[in-house]
Amino acid sequence: MPGPSPFTVPTRFDGAPDRVALVIPGVGYTPARPLLHFARSVLLQHGWTVQELWWRVPDDFSQFTEDDRIAWVEGQVTQAIDAEAGACRLLVGKSLGTLACGIAADQNIAAAWLTPLLTFDHVARSLQRAKAPTLLIGGSADRLWDSRIAESLRHDVLEVPSADHSLELPDDAPGSVEVLRHVVSRLDGFVGSLGR
Repeated sequence: MPGPSPFTVPTRFDGAPDRVALVIPGVGYTPARPLLHFARSVLLQHGWTVQELWWRVPDDFSQFTEDDRIAWVEGQVTQAIDAEAGACRLLVGKSLGTLACGIAADQNIAAAWLTPLLTFDHVARSLQRAKAPTLLIGGSADRLWDSRIAESLRHDVLEVPSADHSLELPDDAPGSVEVLRHVVSRLDGFVGSLGR
């Protein structure tokens, strides 16, 4: 039987079998994009098994109600968590993926949310009741980030001045790389604090 194609993108990276982190993308922000790529690197460095979700949103997704979007994301994430048979202990999500924050709250799973959709009531309410360690990272120029809500939560928060929804600085590539370095460093500290 032939092995996997060398052109196949891996979605699972093995580390400790009892510590699985699920990486959840945004609408078009795949696990290959910088924030999630380096999140995976941080997790592997700390010995976690990483399972990336690669999804294709339905063609009519723009027509979905907010509740339909939440249900769709939660369905995708629940299926991935269930497949880990209790070993999933961390969610790392970007943008649309942060609609799964209710699952993290309900199942007491630690989470790092990159550009969480704080302007969605579901996200804000879920984060209010989350008890597991939680990191929120957003940019002050992101219209889906709400500084007031972020500050009101008891979670670890990093707000990047002038950063947009990709946590980049418009028209400033070197500055955007520096933001990425800062975000990765904060993720490294957070993941390290979760212990073994």
